[in-house]
Amino acid sequence: MSNRLSNGVMLNAYPDSIGTNLNDIVNVLSKPEFEDVFSLFYALPTFFNSDLDRGFSIIDYNINKELVTTKDIDKLGELNIALKFDIVLNHLSVASSQFKDLLAKGKESKYRDFFINWNEFWAGEGDMNEEGIIVPHKKHLDKLFMRKSGLPILKVPFSDGTEVPYWNTFYQKITVSEDNAKTYLGQMDVNSNSPLVWEFYEEVLAKLGGYGCQILRLDAFAYLHKEVGQTNFFNKPGTWDYLERINGIAERNNLQLLPEIHAEYGLHLHDEVAAKGYVIYDFFLPGLLIHAIEKGTSTAVIAWAKEIVEKGFKTVNMLGCHDGIPILDLKGKEVNGVYNDGLLPDDEIEEMMNLILERGGRVKNLYGSYGKKISYYQVNATYYSALGESDQKMLLARAIQLFMPGIPQVWYLDVFAGKNDYAAADAAGEGGHKEINRTTLRLEAVEEGLKKEVVTKQLDMIRIRNTSAAFSGTPSFKSDAEKLTISWRSDGDIATLDANLKTQEFKIQFSENGSEVEWKF
Repeated sequence: MSNRLSNGVMLNAYPDSIGTNLNDIVNVLSKPEFEDVFSLFYALPTFFNSDLDRGFSIIDYNINKELVTTKDIDKLGELNIALKFDIVLNHLSVASSQFKDLLAKGKESKYRDFFINWNEFWAGEGDMNEEGIIVPHKKHLDKLFMRKSGLPILKVPFSDGTEVPYWNTFYQKITVSEDNAKTYLGQMDVNSNSPLVWEFYEEVLAKLGGYGCQILRLDAFAYLHKEVGQTNFFNKPGTWDYLERINGIAERNNLQLLPEIHAEYGLHLHDEVAAKGYVIYDFFLPGLLIHAIEKGTSTAVIAWAKEIVEKGFKTVNMLGCHDGIPILDLKGKEVNGVYNDGLLPDDEIEEMMNLILERGGRVKNLYGSYGKKISYYQVNATYYSALGESDQKMLLARAIQLFMPGIPQVWYLDVFAGKNDYAAADAAGEGGHKEINRTTLRLEAVEEGLKKEVVTKQLDMIRIRNTSAAFSGTPSFKSDAEKLTISWRSDGDIATLDANLKTQEFKIQFSENGSEVEWKF
């Protein structure tokens, strides 16, 4: 990675998160207040044509002309802001040209094997129920890792009037009109055994590179490899084989991969991914920081920071994001009969989760055999509301994030101390919990926000993290139960954070133009 990509700060937003389109975001980033604040922009996939799950149900990877223009992309380049995109490896929309061709032509379609016919996949490995769906044998169901209750399928209508179940791990939406006509939306899992799927990946990565993408997040890649008798989440060695194959395509297009993987710390999948040289998401930090600030202890977060440095992990970290605040990731896990500890004890994770729920958060669960809940997955809330809507806590959380090793990724709403949006979450209905943290900021709200210290002080801290040469060095850590010190040094440049987690007071010292500057918060 270049120095800018490895040490800069990354903005995270939808193209219409601020104002009405990407041009509005570009104009905001052109303001003096945002000069030198960001080096990267993670543009979420409504950048492309999509129809469900706020962009993650891709129709195609052409630019969404309602929100984005090539001039916007060029302007980001002029601002020295590099781009990060998603490729949603595991699925495509029912409205994609591939799935529409399948529905229209059936077995005669070129894309006959592009998606996964559920009954064909499980033939001989289960029993047909009254609805014409094969229910896998219990030995298979007990292994399956599922993201929703019930079987992960969507029955879709073919031109001959039949309805066929296709694998659908994530979201679906079915509406019925007054004349009983059904409209289907769904993120349909692709068949990774199909050569056409890999030809599609080749085309997409080349297209994204042409848009100026430099970092590529692999969304839901751990679900891509599917095999009877496996969990169908990070199957081994199949997932590793696919990751290596995708990386080969990425290298040909000068793209840096960022595999997205949510799993318990105790499973140590993050260790395995990092050991193969990939950048990993630090999904542990959001929960660790809430725990540290609310409990007034630095022990767990500093232990994790030291582990990142000692193991040489390359990370992207965050506070809030388009998804939720991870909970599952902090937990321990039994592996081969041995229990591996988590980053926090289960009772403290539960206590933290309940606190966020008391402050208005919503919960997302995971499911096992045929709809049985197996775990809390994440809590949906703005980070500001999760911290009790305290300006001081928000500033402290941001400061620690910026001094942690890794690329800091910054959710646009966190910068402006956004509060839980209950109306949006309620209006979105079932599965709408994520909308609590996706409020679109009016341009007037940006101007109002820039008058608030919780906003301007965040921007000041982010600018230092984004520009100071000190952060090209290696951090050192000092801590006791209530305090922490994180120091960065490179040649003659320094940057140090001293924080008291009990009082939430902190100071930042850094070198600038040959002299030392100190900020107290």
